[in-house]
Amino acid sequence: MSRLLYSCTMSLDGFIAGPGGDMSWLTSHLGPNPTVDRLIPRIGALLVGNRTFGGDDPHRGTEREGKAFGGGWEGPQFVLTNRPPERPIPGVTFVTDLRQVVDGAKAAAGEKYVNVLGARTARGCVEAGLLDEILVFVAPVLLGDGVRLFEHPGGTNVRLERMDVAQTPQATSLWFRVVR
Repeated sequence: MSRLLYSCTMSLDGFIAGPGGDMSWLTSHLGPNPTVDRLIPRIGALLVGNRTFGGDDPHRGTEREGKAFGGGWEGPQFVLTNRPPERPIPGVTFVTDLRQVVDGAKAAAGEKYVNVLGARTARGCVEAGLLDEILVFVAPVLLGDGVRLFEHPGGTNVRLERMDVAQTPQATSLWFRVVR
């Protein structure tokens, strides 16, 4: 059975994107990472929030722009959006309902992970009790503002169990299981 994994790179002060969704800060923190190398073949589908899907790309201006994991992964993508585009995009399914998009992505992923991309989409998965794991690559940088890893107005207490910790010069990897 497929599991939902929220993965992203985060600044030490808790931001996954800079002000206005800027991702240019991430470029200098990308590099060889054995955790990423092990993860990518285990991903069967992407579940992406609309803001992330149409947002900034750390690979902007290169041949890797617009490609999942900079071209390191190919497969079905499912985008959660209130406004699906009028024209289809090959390999991308646009869905307006969270449970339907999760079911579709899980079916496409088979036994592999559904990799969740986007803070709002991940928060929706947490709130619905659908998220299974979280993998955060903490980059050695302070951004001071932007999109937080997880924001829940009024607060909450999502219990996590640490599964793995690893480090490279570019980031420290923290992998957690969501405790239900």
